[in-house]
Amino acid sequence: MPVPIPRQRAIPAVESGQAQAASPRGGSAEESVKDASPVGRTSDTAGNSTDKVGNNTAHTNLTLLLIEDDPAGSPIVPDMLDQAGKPIRVRTARNLTEAGRLLTDDVHCILLDLALPAPGHADSEDELAVLRHVLELAPRHAVLALTASGDAERGAEAVRVGAQDYLFRDELDGRLLSRAIRYAVERKRSESAERRLAEGRLRAQENRRLERGLLPTPLLEGSPLRFAARYRPGRSRALLGGDFYDVVRTPDGTVHAMIGDVCGHGPDEAALGVELRIAWRALTLAGLCGDQLLGTLQQVLEHERADDEIFATLCTVDIAPDGRRAGLCLAGHPSPLLARPGKPARLLPYDNNGPALGLLPGARWPRMQVELGAEWSLMLYTDGLIEGHIGRGRERLGQDGMTEMVRRQIAEGLRGEQLLRAAVNEVRDLNGGELTDDVAVLLLDRVP
Repeated sequence: MPVPIPRQRAIPAVESGQAQAASPRGGSAEESVKDASPVGRTSDTAGNSTDKVGNNTAHTNLTLLLIEDDPAGSPIVPDMLDQAGKPIRVRTARNLTEAGRLLTDDVHCILLDLALPAPGHADSEDELAVLRHVLELAPRHAVLALTASGDAERGAEAVRVGAQDYLFRDELDGRLLSRAIRYAVERKRSESAERRLAEGRLRAQENRRLERGLLPTPLLEGSPLRFAARYRPGRSRALLGGDFYDVVRTPDGTVHAMIGDVCGHGPDEAALGVELRIAWRALTLAGLCGDQLLGTLQQVLEHERADDEIFATLCTVDIAPDGRRAGLCLAGHPSPLLARPGKPARLLPYDNNGPALGLLPGARWPRMQVELGAEWSLMLYTDGLIEGHIGRGRERLGQDGMTEMVRRQIAEGLRGEQLLRAAVNEVRDLNGGELTDDVAVLLLDRVP
């Protein structure tokens, strides 16, 4: 590529508005777990850290939030131990208002009494209104629904709505509840991971459709020239990079080709490259060429770039209707390669190479006249093709190495798509792996 010139307060392990959950031993739940831990991370006596919801809880004290209208009136929650033998901490809330205050990031699971009324739904016919409210209040937390014994239908409906499991109030014991909490937390984590994975796949598919739609469709109808192109973005899992190209034929029969490279190869550079390509096509179809076209493109770049140090190199070629000659403009870009039968492939002259777009206000880009002949192949490329290394050393392929490589491949009979595919693959192999820079190559052939 071109070289660019107030933390929340601590919540006790067990806390409630006015009442505390009773322990089967007669003491409060707060008595069974006496440590107070800061929100998000806690430490046990061995110094092990406790991560927030969504992280690995294999060595983490689990925290349960019980939402029940009379937690002190019935021993709903017995003593519980997690898989490591550590006590599961309990917080209690008599209503959803208290639950909202106690629902901090270090809560792993919610045990909800489905008999509670939901705010604003006291007379509602929806038996799961309170569950729906809690799911909206705590979308990242595991939820266990607590219902009356024998009401399996309501419990199953609660799972369908979004709870991880349901339990019968009169059948709770410490072992059952401990296992249910661990299961609910792991199931919620698995569901969240699957959802994030699915969302990531959808975003990737949408991005690929968008990027594929932004790649150019050559407008060469009526032209005898043959066109081929190869494009490899340097970004992983991307279809677009900072390189861009396009080919159009104007009504007078002239074929205009362009290839360019925005410094950098991230998504911002890719977006800017698309803007420059579209601007080039519109200006070309409007009749601009040469210095006037490049000067206008520089204005577009200066208005659209995010930083004043961003620039772009560009090569434009306009091929006469008879196909025997062309005009060439270079803005800090490598010169095209011309191959003709019986003659070795060579680079077109680049003595009048102007500056890259975006570097010098008021710059000029001379247009050079080039004789092509009756039969020829013209290859335009970005510097990603020539800046790959040769082996493990610091030596790069360079324009001379690329020229020799293409000469040999043409002598082997390769043409069009086969030639470009072989060239890009050999450059990658010489580099010892994938190229880190974007690579764009296009080929125009005239065969009488």
